[in-house]
Amino acid sequence: MNLVYADDNGNVFDHPEYIALGRSGDIVVELMEDELIPLPSGATLVGLPHTRPTCMDPDTGEMKLLDGSVQAVGALLPQGYTRLALPGYVKTDKNEKFPLFGYTAVVWKDGGFYVAAEQSDDPYKWDPLNCDRKQVKSQVETLLNKYPENRLYKHLSNCALGYECLTSSNTFLQRWEGGVPVSYSCNAGCFGCISEQPDDSGFVAPQTRMNFKPTVEEITQIMLEHLRTPESIISFGQGCEGEPSTQAKIIVEAMREVRSQTSQGYININTNAGLTDHIRAIVDAGLDLMRVSTISALDDHYNAYYKPRAYNLANVEKSLKYATDKGVYTSINYLIFPGVTDREEEIEAMIGFAKRTGLKLIQMRNLNIDPESYLELIPPAQGEIYGMKQMLEIFREELPDVVIGSYTHLPPAAMRK
Repeated sequence: MNLVYADDNGNVFDHPEYIALGRSGDIVVELMEDELIPLPSGATLVGLPHTRPTCMDPDTGEMKLLDGSVQAVGALLPQGYTRLALPGYVKTDKNEKFPLFGYTAVVWKDGGFYVAAEQSDDPYKWDPLNCDRKQVKSQVETLLNKYPENRLYKHLSNCALGYECLTSSNTFLQRWEGGVPVSYSCNAGCFGCISEQPDDSGFVAPQTRMNFKPTVEEITQIMLEHLRTPESIISFGQGCEGEPSTQAKIIVEAMREVRSQTSQGYININTNAGLTDHIRAIVDAGLDLMRVSTISALDDHYNAYYKPRAYNLANVEKSLKYATDKGVYTSINYLIFPGVTDREEEIEAMIGFAKRTGLKLIQMRNLNIDPESYLELIPPAQGEIYGMKQMLEIFREELPDVVIGSYTHLPPAAMRK
């Protein structure tokens, strides 16, 4: 497991004399053989600016920093893979913050790159290589010409062509899960928000948030275009918007109009679920799937990250339970981080939360954040840190009826409405 590092020009090397190390939170850890898998298709290696790699001398067992004009290297994993360890590094300038991505430990082993990760879902639908960019461009032109006054299609065209967002690309390709953003406002102030950051945050939001309120007609046009097959999914709540349930009125109207014309496909919402009354109205309008974003089932941790406005974790739990009780296939978008999510108290709280709400699916999603900033923000660990691999095993054992995956699934045939 040779150390992988980069020079100032971005050239990547392996070091034949030193063993690579990882991190769990802020603790340097050795990487185990059973934690490593070959670098997945669609993964990207990136240099970590203003860092020096940590490594181990195999002869002495001494942990050290690599000398010279070098920087640590991390891997950005595609969807379907759960990160088990952070890259091993020390920042040379503690004021510098990493861009908002999820960084995974990478090593050189048996003549190839390996990462500390576990495959937790089938990555096929979310592999960028399975999205034909020429076809996306062609479909963007077709639908913009068909709906020249639809501002949502214009907004999504930038997401699909500019950001190469797979969900918005699906909207134009009219396949799988497609997005329809609806909200420019939010009732949370997430520390790691990818569409809006305060000027003094030190982070640059990688996406631009929509800046208009769409009409019911604009939303309905996109939904009807997408819901053409029994397995198609259209989703409110995208990375380029705020909280979709703040626009519950237009969502409900659009859903009712769409369902008066077709019963095809599934309607999903990606939400923080804090506005319980709004969620109830959306559920009652015929929602099929609901994915709730959370980082913890502990109030102090949840509040530190989400900074909720006029709601709390109890509201989130009520929303989820209501949706489950009404036959909605419920899941959580679980933002996970090695050294935090695998803490004893976090595991116990999440298992209880899942059981009380009747969750059907936990989508393990690697948290995109600067590690130091996140660790300074949240409460310190109270109990043992089990490690991400053992945490996943505990979830599978304690929650046998809950699917552990990485992205939205269709409900089993027995649950379909």
